[in-house]
Amino acid sequence: MAGSPAQFRGQARLPRSAAPLHYGLRLRPDLAACTFSGAAAVDVAVRAPTRFLVLNAAELDVDRASIRFRDLVPSEVVQFEEDEILVIGFDRELPAGEGVLTMEFTGTLNDRMRGFYRSTYVYNGESRNMAAKFKITLEVPSDLVALSSMPVVKETVSGSIKTTNQGKFALDVAVKSLDLYKDYFATPYPLPKLDMIAIPDFATGAMENYGLVTYRDTALLYDELLSSASNKQQVAITVAHELAHQWFGNLVTMEWWTHLWLNEGFASWVSYLAVDSLFPEWNNWTQFLDETTSGLTLDALAESHPIEVEVNHASEIDAIFDSISYDKGASVIRMLQSYLGAERFQKALASYIKKYAYSNAKTEDLWAVLEEESGEPVKDLMTAWTKQQGYPVIYAKLNGHELELEQEQFLSDGSSGRGMWIVPITSCFGSYNEQKKVLLKDKTDKIHIKEFTASQSSDGEKSQNIWIKLNIDQTGFCRVKYDDELAAGLVNAIKAKKLSLMDKIGIVEDSYALSVARKQTLTSLLRLLNAYRDESDYTVLSHVTSVCLSISKISADATPQLNRDIKQLLINLLLPAAIKLGWDPKDGESHLDVMLRSLLLTALVRLGHDETVNEGVRRFHIFFEDRKTSLLPPDTRKAAYLAVMRTVSASNRSGYDALLKIYREAAEPQEKSLVLGSLSSSPDKDIFLEALNFILTDKVRNQDSYYILGGISLEGREVAWAWLKKNWDHVLKTWTTSELISDFIDSIISPFTSEEKASEVSEFFADRINPSFERVLKQSLERVCISARWIETIRSESPSLGQAVQELLQNQA
Repeated sequence: MAGSPAQFRGQARLPRSAAPLHYGLRLRPDLAACTFSGAAAVDVAVRAPTRFLVLNAAELDVDRASIRFRDLVPSEVVQFEEDEILVIGFDRELPAGEGVLTMEFTGTLNDRMRGFYRSTYVYNGESRNMAAKFKITLEVPSDLVALSSMPVVKETVSGSIKTTNQGKFALDVAVKSLDLYKDYFATPYPLPKLDMIAIPDFATGAMENYGLVTYRDTALLYDELLSSASNKQQVAITVAHELAHQWFGNLVTMEWWTHLWLNEGFASWVSYLAVDSLFPEWNNWTQFLDETTSGLTLDALAESHPIEVEVNHASEIDAIFDSISYDKGASVIRMLQSYLGAERFQKALASYIKKYAYSNAKTEDLWAVLEEESGEPVKDLMTAWTKQQGYPVIYAKLNGHELELEQEQFLSDGSSGRGMWIVPITSCFGSYNEQKKVLLKDKTDKIHIKEFTASQSSDGEKSQNIWIKLNIDQTGFCRVKYDDELAAGLVNAIKAKKLSLMDKIGIVEDSYALSVARKQTLTSLLRLLNAYRDESDYTVLSHVTSVCLSISKISADATPQLNRDIKQLLINLLLPAAIKLGWDPKDGESHLDVMLRSLLLTALVRLGHDETVNEGVRRFHIFFEDRKTSLLPPDTRKAAYLAVMRTVSASNRSGYDALLKIYREAAEPQEKSLVLGSLSSSPDKDIFLEALNFILTDKVRNQDSYYILGGISLEGREVAWAWLKKNWDHVLKTWTTSELISDFIDSIISPFTSEEKASEVSEFFADRINPSFERVLKQSLERVCISARWIETIRSESPSLGQAVQELLQNQA
């Protein structure tokens, strides 16, 4: 291969003329100076004659004089930082065959959670630094512990290791998950050991390193006395997710980043399978609809992307670790499993793991194995779901003895996309005993239901009592819009408690999405919500409260004159279940009721329910004086902290200062995150700005900034935007990963609701765009425009909306 090193710039992948066989690395970190030195010996197979060896390298100072290959000294060494590659050129072509490439290098143990970086922790009151088929030699001080993916082969000096009780729950989940996966995949865990370690500074939730899984501390540590029920659940899901990667990701690895979903989608889906087996009382598969909802919401944007997305440069990779790869990926797997049947699906997955163990696989490889094992046309069915962006909305209309179906691509901006899918549709008619399945292969189809409508008529029931539910238990990745007659029947079925938990969730989520897309009125959505007034299940109410809070926010901008009444309507909807649970835990109550108490109290505080806010403030002051009081256990602290922040101001800031004191004194990372998550909810702009500036101090770890950003109050939107513009250069330099910088953009921009603001934001970023956040910026701007159009539609129905709100309030009285 002739040419210059510049020919490798901007390439998506390394050239195939040479491939590594084995890496030997020697690393020597200096934790005091925050630097490291190292040496590499790489066994390389030259597959085709070439003059260049190209390696991935980022932020390393390579000693060019130390580089050798087959005793040859390179004639040129060029490092392209923007492409993260090191190009080593020789005077003559390297013939095919094997050789050893050696070099020495130095680098910085950075504090940006990328590469070989440092993390800080406190030991005996002292702040310390930590860092942490390869053969690796680590030279570290004897009082520290070095961990790697495989067992220690040789150790000259060993330090002492200390274990915490806070890791016991995660350990228990890990041991049971490994056993479950061994049976499910019919393949044992292949390594001789598995370590799990919590790292204080960690950019993502966790990382599935083979044999050494690393976690953010909040994702691994759990204390029965100090952690909430939601913390417990999150630890279980995260551990199960990372251990699933030992099969999907490590044992079988995606061929390229285009197939990332094979790692993340499957790990997400299998983690729910494991946790549901370990904790069936958590109703985990119903909670899985949180993931489906997240995927549906993002994929309804024009600025979404297919599950299989082309990756043309290293800078684009971080951005695809999103809800499409994880949540949509997991949801289409659930859809396929439902279509094929659990037993056939499991058998096929086991065959896939066995066939591609210790090698790479593409999406098509999975489809081929599933098709061979099941005898079903899996590739034809699934190709559009992974290669095409978006999903369909199914329009259902009752016409005599036929149920007419029509699909079109659903978009939140109200337009219709061109996408078409083969959609597995399940339906039930007045009872879950009366079910039908159909594959919607074309734009339209019909289901003949004469026997059902005839039996309904013979029973003398009125037409509005007939109910038909499509997409049973939300196994399909789609929305459904019913005609008025069918929609009324489902409202009655909800009131009569005829529907499953999953179907109740699906109906309210579809109705909300259709309202946002201006395909049904806010009035009809409020009438539907009122049917959930007697609901007491956590899994359903978690979706109902989410919709309620979204309505409260949009109505504040769309119809400020109705906002107080709409809030009262929503408060009345949630209050009965909250009153029943109260603030204090009860002996023997379920895990889900514990989570429901926190959910409802938090929602009522956000909606401005005075009694809940006042009680939260009262209990907080008692807790502040006595941290061991039983009046404010971990599960209700979030509501109390938010209540405090709703009442503070620049002239009455004692509550804010008290929360900061709790933050400084807290040893548990979950407690710190609770405090941070409440700080930006203040309606007082001075306090709000102070909370944002707190992000910029060394008191907040970079990874934890999103806790503050995630709770931005409506009153603080303009302050946050001005703050971001002022500090943009610092933010971009400090929060370098796509995930972290995206938090700033999404959290601060998406809450706006006017086209004018979208234009202003676009203008600011016009000459500041970067591939690591370009996609999330476009998505945030699209959300702003969607909200602006939704507001116009809400205003157009305001006379009838106001009448409906008054009518519903009277009915609730």
